[in-house]
Amino acid sequence: MQKVKPIRDKEKINEMRAVLKRQNYRDYILFEFGIHSGLRISDLLQLKVKDVKNTYHITLTEKKTGKFKEFDINERVEKQVSDYIVGMEDEEYLFQSRKGENKPIGRVQAYRILRKAADQIGLKKIGTHTLRKTYGYWHYKRNKDVALLQRIFNHSSPSITLEYIGISQEEINKSTREFYI
Repeated sequence: MQKVKPIRDKEKINEMRAVLKRQNYRDYILFEFGIHSGLRISDLLQLKVKDVKNTYHITLTEKKTGKFKEFDINERVEKQVSDYIVGMEDEEYLFQSRKGENKPIGRVQAYRILRKAADQIGLKKIGTHTLRKTYGYWHYKRNKDVALLQRIFNHSSPSITLEYIGISQEEINKSTREFYI
């Protein structure tokens, strides 16, 4: 199995946004919510309208770990989601499948959506976990707080978190080569 990577280039993030927005607004919101929440795809796909309606504070039980999780989404994403859910019922899944009545898209379909958009802009090593890793990468780049990110992701050590978000030995070496007092 090929290891997926975060999207480290903001221009590529913007290109993904544009492709997904043209493709399907639902897919665009999935991407935005994913890169701004750090949730696993299994947790994203289980969200219902009532979980996000009129709030920026989200609570859920993680599907993988069974742990209770609370987090906030930023104001911009909250506004995008609010606009997206207009006319939807509280019990509807946020990312509905076109197959069946009120069923979320599956992990495989989410992968296909992201893979198709990534192919259009020339991104490789992309999958559903890319959303979570992209969140982690940019959170770390902005805050430089690996301990906080380790806690958000529930990892056992900072080294696991750094590897997970793609802070490679190459980047560490480059920062050392460029360091001068």
